[in-house]
Amino acid sequence: QVQLVESGGGLVQAGGSLRLSCAASSRTFSSYAVGWFRQAPGKEREFVAAISWSGGTTYYADSVKGRFTISRDNAKNTVYLQMNSLKPEDTAVYYCAARSGIALTTLPGYNYWGQGTQVTVSS
Repeated sequence: QVQLVESGGGLVQAGGSLRLSCAASSRTFSSYAVGWFRQAPGKEREFVAAISWSGGTTYYADSVKGRFTISRDNAKNTVYLQMNSLKPEDTAVYYCAARSGIALTTLPGYNYWGQGTQVTVSS
Protein backbone atom coordinates (compact mmCIF):
# COMPACT_ATOMS: atom_id res chain seq x y z
CA GLN A 1 0.00 0.00 0.00
CA VAL A 2 1.27 3.44 -0.95
CA GLN A 3 -0.11 6.65 0.50
CA LEU A 4 0.58 9.82 -1.46
CA VAL A 5 0.35 13.39 -0.23
CA GLU A 6 0.61 16.35 -2.59
CA SER A 7 1.69 19.81 -1.52
CA GLY A 8 2.90 23.05 -3.00
CA GLY A 9 -0.21 24.27 -4.73
CA GLY A 10 -1.46 27.82 -4.44
CA LEU A 11 -2.36 31.02 -6.24
CA VAL A 12 0.14 32.48 -8.68
CA GLN A 13 0.05 35.08 -11.43
CA ALA A 14 0.44 34.11 -15.05
CA GLY A 15 4.10 33.68 -15.91
CA GLY A 16 4.95 32.60 -12.39
CA SER A 17 6.23 29.31 -11.02
CA LEU A 18 5.25 26.68 -8.50
CA ARG A 19 6.81 23.43 -7.39
CA LEU A 20 4.52 20.60 -6.41
CA SER A 21 5.67 17.75 -4.22
CA CYS A 22 4.30 14.24 -3.93
CA ALA A 23 5.47 12.50 -0.77
CA ALA A 24 4.99 8.76 -0.40
CA SER A 25 4.72 6.59 2.67
CA SER A 26 6.02 3.36 1.21
CA ARG A 27 9.61 2.20 1.75
CA THR A 28 9.43 0.65 -1.72
CA PHE A 29 8.40 3.90 -3.40
CA SER A 30 11.62 3.87 -5.40
CA SER A 31 10.24 0.91 -7.34
CA TYR A 32 7.10 2.78 -8.45
CA ALA A 33 6.54 4.90 -11.51
CA VAL A 34 4.74 8.16 -10.74
CA GLY A 35 2.47 10.34 -12.77
CA TRP A 36 1.02 13.81 -12.34
CA PHE A 37 -2.52 14.45 -13.55
CA ARG A 38 -4.81 17.45 -13.31
CA GLN A 39 -8.50 18.13 -13.38
CA ALA A 40 -10.03 21.50 -14.13
CA PRO A 41 -13.65 22.30 -13.20
CA GLY A 42 -16.04 20.60 -15.57
CA LYS A 43 -13.30 18.71 -17.35
CA GLU A 44 -11.95 15.20 -17.23
CA ARG A 45 -8.76 14.37 -15.41
CA GLU A 46 -5.84 14.57 -17.81
CA PHE A 47 -2.25 13.45 -17.94
CA VAL A 48 0.47 16.02 -17.22
CA ALA A 49 3.77 14.21 -16.69
CA ALA A 50 5.21 10.86 -15.63
CA ILE A 51 8.54 9.51 -14.47
CA SER A 52 9.97 6.01 -14.28
CA TRP A 53 11.05 4.43 -11.03
CA SER A 54 14.69 5.35 -11.68
CA GLY A 55 13.96 8.83 -12.96
CA GLY A 56 15.66 7.97 -16.20
CA THR A 57 12.55 8.23 -18.35
CA THR A 58 10.04 11.06 -18.36
CA TYR A 59 6.92 11.86 -20.34
CA TYR A 60 5.02 15.12 -20.75
CA ALA A 61 1.74 16.25 -22.18
CA ASP A 62 2.21 18.52 -25.18
CA SER A 63 0.49 21.34 -23.33
CA VAL A 64 3.20 21.47 -20.64
CA LYS A 65 6.29 20.38 -22.55
CA GLY A 66 9.10 22.88 -22.12
CA ARG A 67 7.41 24.52 -19.11
CA PHE A 68 7.04 21.70 -16.57
CA THR A 69 9.71 19.35 -15.27
CA ILE A 70 9.11 16.15 -13.34
CA SER A 71 11.84 14.75 -11.11
CA ARG A 72 12.22 12.48 -8.12
CA ASP A 73 14.38 11.99 -5.07
CA ASN A 74 14.03 8.36 -4.05
CA ALA A 75 16.04 8.95 -0.88
CA LYS A 76 13.25 11.29 0.22
CA ASN A 77 10.39 9.23 -1.25
CA THR A 78 9.30 12.34 -3.11
CA VAL A 79 8.44 13.28 -6.67
CA TYR A 80 8.37 16.89 -7.79
CA LEU A 81 6.66 18.84 -10.54
CA GLN A 82 8.36 22.13 -11.29
CA MET A 83 5.93 24.36 -13.14
CA ASN A 84 7.24 27.47 -14.88
CA SER A 85 5.63 30.03 -17.18
CA LEU A 86 2.25 29.17 -15.75
CA LYS A 87 -0.87 30.05 -17.71
CA PRO A 88 -4.47 30.52 -16.58
CA GLU A 89 -5.36 27.31 -18.41
CA ASP A 90 -3.05 25.42 -16.03
CA THR A 91 -5.56 26.10 -13.25
CA ALA A 92 -6.71 22.74 -11.87
CA VAL A 93 -6.45 20.31 -9.01
CA TYR A 94 -3.19 18.41 -9.47
CA TYR A 95 -2.93 14.79 -8.43
CA CYS A 96 0.01 12.45 -8.21
CA ALA A 97 -0.41 8.75 -8.76
CA ALA A 98 1.85 5.72 -8.48
CA ARG A 99 2.04 2.29 -10.03
CA SER A 100 4.48 -0.57 -10.02
CA GLY A 101 6.07 -1.22 -13.38
CA ILE A 102 6.63 1.17 -16.24
CA ALA A 103 5.47 4.76 -16.33
CA LEU A 104 2.24 5.36 -18.22
CA THR A 105 0.60 8.44 -19.69
CA THR A 106 -2.94 7.25 -19.07
CA LEU A 107 -5.00 7.12 -15.88
CA PRO A 108 -5.87 3.41 -15.87
CA GLY A 109 -3.12 1.38 -14.34
CA TYR A 110 -2.23 3.84 -11.63
CA ASN A 111 -3.18 2.08 -8.46
CA TYR A 112 -2.53 4.75 -5.86
CA TRP A 113 -3.71 8.36 -5.85
CA GLY A 114 -3.23 11.36 -3.64
CA GLN A 115 -5.97 13.78 -2.60
CA GLY A 116 -4.80 16.56 -4.88
CA THR A 117 -3.55 20.11 -4.49
CA GLN A 118 -5.17 23.18 -6.02
CA VAL A 119 -3.23 25.33 -8.46
CA THR A 120 -4.79 28.62 -9.51
CA VAL A 121 -3.17 30.86 -12.10
CA SER A 122 -4.57 34.37 -12.37
CA SER A 123 -4.35 36.41 -15.55
